[in-house]
Formats: sequence, C-alpha cells, structure tokens
Amino acid sequence: MSQESQASAEQPPVEQSPVEKPVGDVEAFKDAAECLRTLAHPVRLRVVQLLLHGRYTVGELASDCEIPDNVASEHLRLLQRCGFLDSERDGRRVYYRVAEPHLNQLMACIEGRFLGVNRELDSDD
Repeated sequence: MSQESQASAEQPPVEQSPVEKPVGDVEAFKDAAECLRTLAHPVRLRVVQLLLHGRYTVGELASDCEIPDNVASEHLRLLQRCGFLDSERDGRRVYYRVAEPHLNQLMACIEGRFLGVNRELDSDD
C-alpha cells in the first residue's frame, strides 16, 4: 500500500452535516391521515372540486354526482367533520363551500396527475 493510501485509510471519515429534518413526527400526522382518508373517495373529491368553483346545495351536488340526496349529505358531513367545508343557510336552502383554502392546491395536484388538467393557482394559494 502506498503512503498516500495508507494515510487516507487511517483518517477518520469526514462527518457530513446533518440534514435539517422537517417539523413533525408520525404522531403529528394522525389527523392528517384521517382527513386524507376522508378525501380518498371519488364522490368526495368531485364535491370538493365543484365547491372550489362556487357554493352548492346538497341537491345540486347529489345531482352532479348522480347519488341520492341523503348519501350526498353524509359525504358533506364527513368533509365538514375534517374542517374542509362549511355551510350557510340562505332562506330554506343550505349552501356548502370550501373552508380549507389548501384544498385548492391539493385539487390542482390531483387534476394535473389524474385528469391532465394544468391550471394556474392564484398567488394566494
């Protein structure tokens, strides 16, 4: 072995600076995982997509998704429970709308990946 290779073999390995880890741990992601499971349904994804473009009643959402009103109501309840939606009464009608602004970015990702839609996000998103 040459002197140079012998010297390098005796040197301790160069320590790499640790990579800064992002904030969070597995426990912190439990709520996120639960809410993502709630979103992981084709009807609920379509409902979110529609509501990102305006407010709708249960009947309007049910008609678009081709499901009974009571089934649409259950999907809306689950989405509200995660804080994704809220509702407002206007006379006898109840309108639903998106309460979680980050859904816009998530839906843009889903549309781009699975629908081939590339849309520009507002600078607020």
